[in-house]
This record gives sequence, C-alpha cells and structure tokens, in this order.
Amino acid sequence: MGKKKTQQPSNDLLTTLGDFTSKENWDSFFTIRGTHDSFEWYAEWPQLRDSLLPLLQQQPSPSSSSLQILVPGCGNSRLSEHLYDAGFQDITNIDFSKVVISDMLRRNVRDRPNMRWRVMDMTQMQFMNDTFDVVLDKGGLDALMEKELGPKLGNQYLSEVKRVLKPRGKFICLTLAESHILGLLFPKFRFGWNVSLYALTMEPSSKPDFQTFMVVAEKENSSELHQIMSSFTHSSLGCNKLQASGLHEALENENRIRGEYLSGSDILYSLEDLQLGAKGDLTKLSPGCRVQLTLGEQGDSRFSYKAVLLDAKQESGPFSFHCGVFIVPKTRAHEWLFSSEEGQWQVVESSKAARLIMVLLGTIHANADMEDIQKDLSPLVKPLAPSDIDKGDRIPFMTASDGIKQRDIVYQGSSSLTGPIVVEDVVYENADADVNRSLPFRRLIFQRTEGLVQSEALLTTDGDIDKSVCETELKKANSSSKSKRRGAQRRNNVSSSKMKVNHGYLASSYHTGIISGFSLISSYLESVASTGNTVKAVVIGLGAGLLPMFLHGCMQFLQIEAVELDPIMLNLATDYFGFTQDKRLKVHIADGIQFVRDYRNLFVDGETPLHKKKDALSNGSNSSDAEGLSAGIDILIIDVNSSDSSSGMTCPAADFVEESFLRTVKNTLSEQGLFVINLVSRSPAIKDAVVSRMREVFSHLYCLQLEEEVNLVIFGFCSDTCIKEDCILEATDRLEKLLKSKHPEIGQSIIDTAKKLKCIK
Repeated sequence: MGKKKTQQPSNDLLTTLGDFTSKENWDSFFTIRGTHDSFEWYAEWPQLRDSLLPLLQQQPSPSSSSLQILVPGCGNSRLSEHLYDAGFQDITNIDFSKVVISDMLRRNVRDRPNMRWRVMDMTQMQFMNDTFDVVLDKGGLDALMEKELGPKLGNQYLSEVKRVLKPRGKFICLTLAESHILGLLFPKFRFGWNVSLYALTMEPSSKPDFQTFMVVAEKENSSELHQIMSSFTHSSLGCNKLQASGLHEALENENRIRGEYLSGSDILYSLEDLQLGAKGDLTKLSPGCRVQLTLGEQGDSRFSYKAVLLDAKQESGPFSFHCGVFIVPKTRAHEWLFSSEEGQWQVVESSKAARLIMVLLGTIHANADMEDIQKDLSPLVKPLAPSDIDKGDRIPFMTASDGIKQRDIVYQGSSSLTGPIVVEDVVYENADADVNRSLPFRRLIFQRTEGLVQSEALLTTDGDIDKSVCETELKKANSSSKSKRRGAQRRNNVSSSKMKVNHGYLASSYHTGIISGFSLISSYLESVASTGNTVKAVVIGLGAGLLPMFLHGCMQFLQIEAVELDPIMLNLATDYFGFTQDKRLKVHIADGIQFVRDYRNLFVDGETPLHKKKDALSNGSNSSDAEGLSAGIDILIIDVNSSDSSSGMTCPAADFVEESFLRTVKNTLSEQGLFVINLVSRSPAIKDAVVSRMREVFSHLYCLQLEEEVNLVIFGFCSDTCIKEDCILEATDRLEKLLKSKHPEIGQSIIDTAKKLKCIK
C-alpha cells in the first residue's frame, strides 16, 4: 500500500512499514516521524471537505456536535481535527499504536478537549453494539487488505464496523478501491445497506497515479437490497487505466449479482446475507423452505462449502432432531438424489430432521479427511440452527458414503477441448448386493462437470464374468484392502496388469437404455441381418469407446462409425479401455455436427467419387474408411458431453438439439433410420423444450426415463410406420434374438429396459 499514495514520506520511513498490520512497525514509523509532522495518506482536507461535510450533515442527529463519530486507524492525520473545528466534536479516535495515540492526545488536549483518543485494535473494538452514527475510515481497510496478507483482517474489521454502527448510521470509507478490496467490501454490505460510490475531485496539478474514492454504506432498518449507485463515469476518472478498469469490473460484477438477487434467480446466498434477513428469519423453521448458500469465508475457515438449507415440509414429521448436517462427498454430489431439488427433499424425509443442512463437497475438499471437514464445518453451521434448539445440543453430522472402497488413479491429464481428465480403477463397497460390484471397475472422469463419470467399464482377468472369476476377484479385493483407509487414492493396488476391460459388460445404465431402443426398428434390423447385409450405425462421441465396442461384439451386422472431436479421447480409449478398430468399427476425428452435414451432402444428395468421400469424412484421420457405406445412416446416436454449463444441459451440447441440426439428421437417416439422443439435464423446462423441438421434426418419438438418474434417452424416426406400444413385447423378442451377448444377464437387462419405452408422439 505504501507505493500507491498521493503524497509519500521519505524512503527511510517507508522501510519501517513493510507490514501495514504490524503495531511495532507503526510505532517505529510514528516515533521517527515526530509529533507535529502529520501525514495524509490519500487526500488533504480541501479535497475531502465538500464531499464529506454534506454526508455528515444528513445524519439524523439534533446537532453536529452530538453526532458520534468513530475514526478507526486514525494515525497522525489531521482529519479528525478538521472535523472538530467544523463543529463535529463528539469524535472517538482509535489506533493500535500507543506512540501515535499519545502524540495525538498531547497535540489536541488543550485546543480540542472533547475529542477522545484510545489505543485499540480496529479488528477487535471494545465498544457496545450500535454506538456510533458514523464510522469514518481513511485508508484503514486498505492497510488491512494488502494482497499478500489475505482478507481475514479486513473481514474482521468490517464485521466490527457493522456491529458498532447505529441504525441509519453511515460507514464512510476512503479507499483506492482496488478490486480485491471492493470484492470484500461490497458483499459485506449487501442486505440492509444502501451503498454509494464517489470519486473524490483531485487537484489538477497533482495528477496522481491512483485516485481516491469514497464508499458510503448506510445501515437500514430493513433487509432490502439495492443496486450500488456511483457518481462518475469511466471516462471521467483521473486515475490510471488499470485502477479504473478494476473498479468498473468490480462495480459491474456486484450490481449484476444484486440484480440476480432482486430478480429471484436461483443463486447462492452467503451466511451473512441470510443473517441479515435475505430469506426471512432463519431462526424460525419455515416448512418447505429451501435456500442455497455458501459457508466459510476466506480467512474464517479452512474451506468454503456449497450447501442447501431445507426445512422439512409439514407433513414430514415426527422428527428425530431439530437440525442436522448431511455431507455429500464430491464423487456423489452430481447424483440426482443430491443435486436435484426433488432428490434433496427425499433425503430430508429419510433423515427425519426438521432442518437439514446438506453440504456438497467439491474438488477443493478432495484430500481432506472427513473428521477435519466436520471440525471445520461445526462453527459454520451453528448460526443456521433454529432458535428453539438447545444451544448445548450438538448438531449431528451424517455422511453419504461415496461407495468407493478402494481407488487407484491410473491416468491424470488434461485436454484443451475436454479439460482435466482422470482414469481411475475402483472397487465398490456394496459387493454383497451385486457380486459384479466386487470386481474392479475402470472409470473415465471429466472433472469440468462436477466430476462426471463419463464412462465405466468392468475389469476382469480373461474377459469373462463367470462365477469362479467373481469369487477369486472378490477375495483379492477384500484381502488387499483390509489395511487401507476407505476411499484413499492408491496406485497399482486395485487392478493388476493382467486385467483388461470386459467389452461384453455394460456398466452404464444409459448405454443399456440406448440399445434397448433398437427394438423400435428390430423388424428392419432382422431383415437386413438375414440377408447378410450391414446396418450403418454412427455414434457421435467416442468417450472410452465402450458403447461402440459392445455393439461391435454383440451385433455382427453393424457397420459402426464413431466420431470424436478430441483426439486425446481416442488415445485414452485405446491405451486404457482396450478400444480397437477394424473393418466394422472406424473412428473419425471430426466435429460431429459437420460430419453429419458432410455425410448428407456426400452420400445422400451428391454423386461425389468414393476417394473424395473418404477425404471429406476423415478430416485428416488415418482411421477412416468409406468403403461399404450405405446411402443413409440407419442408426445415429448422439452421446456427447457439453462444455458449456450455461446451456443447462450436461449432455449433449446445445447445438445438437437445435432445429436446424435435427432437420439435417432427419434428411440423413435412411428410410427406416433411428435417431437416439442421450439428454442429461436437471431442468424439466429444458427437457420439455428439447422434446417439443423434436416433435416438430420427427414423425414418431419414444423416450426412456432412467430410474433415479437425470438421463432421458429420446428416440426419433421419420418412417410413417411405427411400432405401437402393444407390439413392444414382440419387438423385444426380435431384438433378443439379434443380440449375441456372451453374458445372458446383460442381454436380459437390455430386453427388460426395452419394455419400459414410452411413446410420446
């Protein structure tokens, strides 16, 4: 901070102020400086007078002399003396430097006898609540907010300011308004405060690099929220471009957040917002109330947390306890049960808590022990307990198991297209419920989407899932994990080098759902297979390659083309998931939407020579082969993740459900073609919008809602003839005969799922 002042003391003095929060440093500074040599860090009285006096005169006090003013971190500035001489005589000055308080007391005791001087830490004031009409800060907050020191002291100080101010009182803060300072100050004065921002007029001759600003926050009796008002434009500022741009960015960002609050958007409140009444009186239970919030501010706790406060609905009683905390690990935070409002209410009912605080852990908590998490959370959740709870009662903590008994990270990297990627081998805890779950699974995780498990594959020693293998692997898993801490990340312990991905097993329920929809065109598939011809299938989105590999193994009549935008995915699928290509299974590294458009132009509408068709579809990939392709795509599957969370869809990217692309798909499908899209969204409105759009394009629509998941698999086809619901059983029988699965239980799962298909058009 010492490098940014309007006027600067000599360099030898500045060397004593390496740390602006050190009492010893300030004592040395003021000792060297002397009693009568005052120094104004930001602005002199002539620049302050015309802006400051009107604000003080607006205060609802009988007279200026009775206005109680606090000047924290007063130093040896003459600001208090000028105010006293202007008629404001009830002034209390505090500073933690005994040297400067003694000097200032001696300097003013005769001429200004009513002025008070006290040695006090501004972050721990020894005043009663609601004591002062005005707290006037000249650079004090800035001194506490040096970037390398973090926000802890600044946060403590502003909490004290809010406490000691009377209703209708004003906090007047003279500051350089740097972005990290405003980033703390603005949120602290949201609900129940009216905030304005002024730029002080500087002398034309001084032309300082940094301009001084005045933030005025008035304490209101209500918990209303207001936009921050400013008295200047970007072009009118007399400071450097960096300070001006940082100021405007912080101001616009805060007003955007306040606008979202005012519009009722589904946003995260801070604990302080809630205590100020942003969502009513939280000391009382409000049946059916649900509030999303953040817990833990920088400097006040080890971590910050995303949480949801839920007051049980009236019909949910009786309750086992008034208030409880339910911790959801990062690996399960994206699940429907914990991420959706409907699922969260189910957890509340099961918990038997009148108020449940659900805490969703994230990436920053990955290496923290659960005991440390609970210890860190305990003081943070206490203010959220209802007032009728006995203050001596402990708030119980509950935890949702992440379901992982053992974890081994086998790959960790990143892609410019996909972001951070992890491949891990895991053994699940619930081995008794499902013998296959006692075997290791390999998972592909996209960390940009709440740790989304994009693919999951079973690992076996010989590719078979027979009883002897299961029993052997179960013993291995149990014996090798007895001495390990649950959920710990370990290397080379879960799986051995002899194990490989079993491509005949479907671990993902939505893959089962996608294939079950083939029953809708099973008559066509049967006729093609019986003649020895091939069915053209295109899968947009390779991932770990598990769906194409399964289809390749169990449906010999399919000619499969997989399209993947990110070349790293093909490398990972090959190196870690046993993906291979042959004449019936090829990969194109290309944009999926453009691939479909090019396919339509080349094979459906055009008469392009075969060698040019190869070049157009390969897009530089050495794995493409256009031989034997039909004139239209028989099965087109969209299974891609979205990189833009603002679309409201985790899968697919929004472009894949635009009407223009859907019409391209319709025109690219063969006469009996089937379009399959895996839609993942927690928004019913988004799902309805996608279905409505598909209704406009396709002649017939079917869907499959997977139980306890957010996946909605939608099937569209344009043939005039459509299988009726009462004929689905017959269609599933045909599909069962077409599936050449090595594992009857997998085939049976697909058939059982097919029976749940619903016609929506």
